[in-house]
Amino acid sequence: MWPQPPEQKQEQPPEPEPPEEDESLAPRQYTFNPLQAEKELKIGNFYFKKGSYKAAILRYQEALKWNQTYSDAYLRLGDAHARLKHEEASREAYRKFLELEPDSKRAREIREKLGAKN
Repeated sequence: MWPQPPEQKQEQPPEPEPPEEDESLAPRQYTFNPLQAEKELKIGNFYFKKGSYKAAILRYQEALKWNQTYSDAYLRLGDAHARLKHEEASREAYRKFLELEPDSKRAREIREKLGAKN
């Protein structure tokens, strides 16, 4: 007689790993927070002054996630996009600024910029 092959153990599928507990990997939840928006704007201004317009844009967008009615962030976002020759994005940010601040000191200047680009 031939020897019997050893019995093969059926392997169990591995247990699923528990959900990630590192909160830094979880999607960020945005709620109205004007202090955080101000902080993001200041950091964006720092990058803008250094000439890092892409980094500034990211910070201005972050500020707007914390406060969607932050007119200064829209104004600076428009300026940063204008420096990078992002015409449509610049116009959109400037329009939003004018919606929020139609009587601002800079409203006339912004309207002229929009008029020149149309």
